[in-house]
Amino acid sequence: MNRLNVCTLAALVAVSFTLAGCPKKPTVKPNATDAQTVAQTGDSANTGRGSGADSNAVRPLTDTHGALPAGEGELGATIRFEYDSAEIKAEYQPIISSEGKQLAANRHLQLRLEGNTDERGSAEYNIALGERRAQAVKKALLLVGAIDSQLTTLSYGEERPLADGHDEAAWTQNRRVEIVVTAR
Repeated sequence: MNRLNVCTLAALVAVSFTLAGCPKKPTVKPNATDAQTVAQTGDSANTGRGSGADSNAVRPLTDTHGALPAGEGELGATIRFEYDSAEIKAEYQPIISSEGKQLAANRHLQLRLEGNTDERGSAEYNIALGERRAQAVKKALLLVGAIDSQLTTLSYGEERPLADGHDEAAWTQNRRVEIVVTAR
């Protein structure tokens, strides 16, 4: 085989692997018992997580010894979104305000903002939408006192649903940003 044919063959193999794509990753659900890395949010009737209280409420996250550090209040929440939207609804402003004030008063605190979507739309679109949602929450927290170094964003797109199902009830639970404490 001459050099041109080898290069052409190599290019065709590379293109075929690219076009074949990768199989979809299995859905990974967070472990609700790991309070350091998972915000304890959601309606237990729909998700199997949380205490069954108001799913919009701020829930306490404990340290590795099971207690909140002295002088620090609750952190961690879920902000839910409308279909195909990254706009924070007015009902979540008190949560944003509370989280931002706590970050302003405790500069050592760090949060990860995890953007999620429902299953509708392509994987690429949902990753981008999850990132827009996480960035919207970050911007809102910065406006009420947090500093950039306290916040990181991550988008899971549709890969980490809270509720299984293919209806509006499940989709509503899955369109969210989870605020997760990463450092105290």
